[in-house]
Amino acid sequence: MSCSWGPSLVSGNRIGALSVSRLSHLLGKSLIFFMIYLNLPGVSYSGEIRLAVAASLNPAISTITAEYHRSHPAISFSISAGGSGLLARQIANGAPFDLYLAASDEWISFLEQAGKVTAGTVAVLAVNRLVFVGVSGSASSLVDLLKFQRIALGSPGSVASGRFAEAALRKAGLYEKLAEQGRLIMAQDVRQALVYADRGEVDGAFVFSTDAALASHVVTLFEVPRDLYPRAICPLALTSSGESNPEAASFFVFLQSAEASAVLQRYGFMIEPARP
Repeated sequence: MSCSWGPSLVSGNRIGALSVSRLSHLLGKSLIFFMIYLNLPGVSYSGEIRLAVAASLNPAISTITAEYHRSHPAISFSISAGGSGLLARQIANGAPFDLYLAASDEWISFLEQAGKVTAGTVAVLAVNRLVFVGVSGSASSLVDLLKFQRIALGSPGSVASGRFAEAALRKAGLYEKLAEQGRLIMAQDVRQALVYADRGEVDGAFVFSTDAALASHVVTLFEVPRDLYPRAICPLALTSSGESNPEAASFFVFLQSAEASAVLQRYGFMIEPARP
């Protein structure tokens, strides 16, 4: 089974904390839009921030938004969770999301080319790790997967964990054999892959470590060697729609704060050392 890996990865120097000058520009620009919006007849400002969130990030982001709402009660959130690629395509097709939070950086260049994201509004939110879950003691390395009949992974064309899993299996020389024998079960997102394993519908599944922590009946059998797949950077991007929403611009900055980082770490994400 062949799957497209989507657009090429974004180079490391294009992702970083939002600069002070860029932030000033965004907030100033957003304020102008905000004042115009308030003066339009028959229109009221709702204070809503629309988020497109990768499935693996959703639990942590849901907690962060709940805490943010408690201190900013006028702000509400609309969250759509799913595969990073699926959400990116929706944004490219005009879905009015303010912020895009992905499980890998591969779709950022795609959105830049579509004119939906600019390089100055992209930052590293966190870093994740790829693991394999299953029944305790059933496997301890990638080679052990050859004895399994059903292995779940997110569809590589739209799910970051699935793309990383395919990369690791190919590098280990196992992907073609498993695919040709029909042993790879594609899931619509990482959470579905975890559910398949948790319900015993497959022998095991490739998921992120943060997802594995939510399992009820399976455990992490091993961490996939990090030299077998691209670094699992989780980027945060303010979309072109979000740039005209002052509340979204403020929340974009908050997500890079120590307070938000602490929540992400509680959910098992790693934070970049240079993060403010």
